[in-house]
Amino acid sequence: MSHKFYKPARARLHRSELAVPGSSPKMFEKALNSAADVIFLDLEDAVSPNDKITARKNTIKALNEMNWREKGKTISVRINSLDTHYMYSDLIEIVEQAGENVDTILVPKAGTSSDVYMVDCLLTQIETHKKIKNKIGIECLIETALGMANIKDIAQSSSRLEALHFGVADYAASLRARTVVIGGLNPDYPGDQWHHGLSELVVACRAYGLRAIDGPFGDFNDADAYIMSAKRGAAIGIEGKWAIHPSQIELANKVFTPPESEVSKAKRIIDELEKAAKEGKGAAQLDGRMIDAASARMAENIVNIDKLIHNK
Repeated sequence: MSHKFYKPARARLHRSELAVPGSSPKMFEKALNSAADVIFLDLEDAVSPNDKITARKNTIKALNEMNWREKGKTISVRINSLDTHYMYSDLIEIVEQAGENVDTILVPKAGTSSDVYMVDCLLTQIETHKKIKNKIGIECLIETALGMANIKDIAQSSSRLEALHFGVADYAASLRARTVVIGGLNPDYPGDQWHHGLSELVVACRAYGLRAIDGPFGDFNDADAYIMSAKRGAAIGIEGKWAIHPSQIELANKVFTPPESEVSKAKRIIDELEKAAKEGKGAAQLDGRMIDAASARMAENIVNIDKLIHNK
């Protein structure tokens, strides 16, 4: 391992993240009682310009009057992007009036590290002024060519940063890519055209201690395609995926929950290597295969996720 080490962000269970428009308060109660690990109340893309202010007020009310944490939810707010005049009011009003009840701020279309610096600076000032004890985290959506080009700088931009999300729809638009459905595969491409972007995001997250989260899949009637998309992400290190419809929550939870057999084997690997260490050995055998320190690190990842799930 390198002598240089980046402290991991706060660990949170993040298998599924339900998007809830701030302009639709009738959806808040269902979100609260859903099986989603994370809820983000959306002030951006899911809200029309005429409803921005109302959505902000609805969100503040929901944050203050509904006990999201008691239900085991991480609660996030997606503010409007920094190139709009809604952004500063979103941040100031949300945090000044309901900051104690916000876990993270989700920053859309992050393009440079300075975008994150701006949000961090405002959060710090508001928390100091309002004496907010809860330090609010930041999460960023990588959904433009500029953001992907600067992803490593963004990943190192703030001690508040917890996760990067892959915003496939705007990313496709930014690249001028031809798509069939949001997050889906184009049959004219020989493989998965989102693999490169997701891989870049996973590498940046793991290098700098962040959670790696996949974004939306647009066709919520196609459960099989959603599952395949989630499985492709999980295979390369993604730990959770958005749900734009309640029907997708359980699908994400299932894909990103390690099977009991996998958890059991991971625990056996750790046990066998601990026994080997006591005997002065650096490696061991399990079920006819060699295991070593790298095996232990992979096993610990599985065990840690299992602990988060059972402590929810």
